[in-house]
Amino acid sequence: MANVAAKKMQDVQHQEEKPEKVPSSGHSSDTAPGSDNAPTHDKAESPTTREDGKIELKEEDCWDKLGYSFSPFRKWTILTVIFWVQVSMNFNTSIYSNAVEPLTKAFVISGQAARVGQMIYLVAYAFGSELWAPWSEDLGRWPVLQLSLFLVNVWEIPCALAPNYSTIIGFRFLGGLSSAGGSVTLGLIADMWDADDQQYAVAFIVLSSVGGSVLGPIVGAFVQRWLSWHWNFWVQLIFGGAVQLAHFFLVPETRSTIILDREAKKRRKATGENIWGPNELKENRFSPKEILATWGRPFEMFIREPIVLCLSLLSGFSDALIFTFLESFQPVYEQWNFGTTAQGLAFIPVLIGYFLAWVSFFPFFARHNKIRARDPNALQPEARLYWLLYLAPLEAIGLFGFAWTSLGPAYNVHWIAPMIFSMLIGAANYAIYMATIDYMIAAYGPYSASATGGNALARDFLAGIAAMYATPFYTDVGNGHAKFKLEWPSTILACLAIIVTVPIYIFYWKGPYIREKSKFAQTLASDRKEHGGRRVESVGAKSEAGHMEDP
Repeated sequence: MANVAAKKMQDVQHQEEKPEKVPSSGHSSDTAPGSDNAPTHDKAESPTTREDGKIELKEEDCWDKLGYSFSPFRKWTILTVIFWVQVSMNFNTSIYSNAVEPLTKAFVISGQAARVGQMIYLVAYAFGSELWAPWSEDLGRWPVLQLSLFLVNVWEIPCALAPNYSTIIGFRFLGGLSSAGGSVTLGLIADMWDADDQQYAVAFIVLSSVGGSVLGPIVGAFVQRWLSWHWNFWVQLIFGGAVQLAHFFLVPETRSTIILDREAKKRRKATGENIWGPNELKENRFSPKEILATWGRPFEMFIREPIVLCLSLLSGFSDALIFTFLESFQPVYEQWNFGTTAQGLAFIPVLIGYFLAWVSFFPFFARHNKIRARDPNALQPEARLYWLLYLAPLEAIGLFGFAWTSLGPAYNVHWIAPMIFSMLIGAANYAIYMATIDYMIAAYGPYSASATGGNALARDFLAGIAAMYATPFYTDVGNGHAKFKLEWPSTILACLAIIVTVPIYIFYWKGPYIREKSKFAQTLASDRKEHGGRRVESVGAKSEAGHMEDP
């Protein structure tokens, strides 16, 4: 397998004809991915004068004002704040699991009924990501994230003060729907880094997404042990309020079209020049038709774009498997007499797996950069899936290993054994999310918020559904096998993991053919070529309308 994959890597890297390749940004290719040296460009083009006499301000006319030209310190300050914003969003989805048992006692409901609060939040979060993402492209990242964070934080208050369980369900739904999610935070990366240079930044934000989901049960265990259920929501509010303040003061607007609009207004006021930004020149920008087109864009991309559909389902099924597996921690570690806080700490190996997988991508980022330094067109997008070929099998291996080290002390198995295998599972889950997101961002550039919204839809929706069946799966499936009632459910998940990871290899070998069927990706690549390889903030009339027309 290794030799075959290595040979395939050489083929992907050195094919001479690459009509589908998303070109380099027009700056020196020997700049390392994630570095922040300002790109050099040819002489700026003259502003475009329209038939109505208005002059359209374009990126080339004020490149130094755009997020791409921010200083290294400013870029990574922004990204660090966004890291914690994303952690807080995913933290809210997972810490609720530690309120399930206290809520059953407080409101005299079943455990399955209490889990509805987690399910409804995740499902609403899935659609919230889709609905917020395109607005961040049209209105800007900053106001969308601020409004999202504000609403999420507001809805925590009635949850914490809820007189009955129905109140919690209703406001958990609103909280999930108000969450902008990773599609907006990943879109922000596209505002500051070109597709060929953003891998370190993407990897960092993906770590925050998966890490927040694991941080929740770690912190939640201590809240459950020492505080009332109300504090499960107060902690979410405190965390969310802190990151909202940090975002308010430290993160500027990065969306290029918004920056161009502001710059045009400044020039008109200062010089009286008849110059306008791209959004200012749009007619009927917020008509009902345009609003529906804006909302429908991510859903249409999810359905009609083969790259978005296939990779989102791959990532979503993987996340659902992981979420289901994590529900086994309580019955598994109770065998070693782990209490509530110890069970929470048992999630730390998963977090370590995420961290190790994150670091393991660095040599491949550096290698890709060296290849691009020799030949900017040497790498096809499928090269970004290469390391995933080796990490993806760890999901099935980890699940098999976890299953049969869950036998407990009765079989002289130490508790560290299942933790080691859970670390492998975490590494694989991170790699699947990272590689699929990286691939889509490279393909869709400035519209990556809508594209990755499909990934968020699949991951959160399927994880939300898993919240309802995960515990019954582990309590009922193995009942017919008294000796191995915890082992068989994890074994079933391991078998499913094998099936789920197969499409990765199909995409790696057949990716160019699949991309040929992607109208949106091909239009974006064509527009980039017309701009001399530089990234663009709008792509053709078809995508500008929010949809792709049939040829």
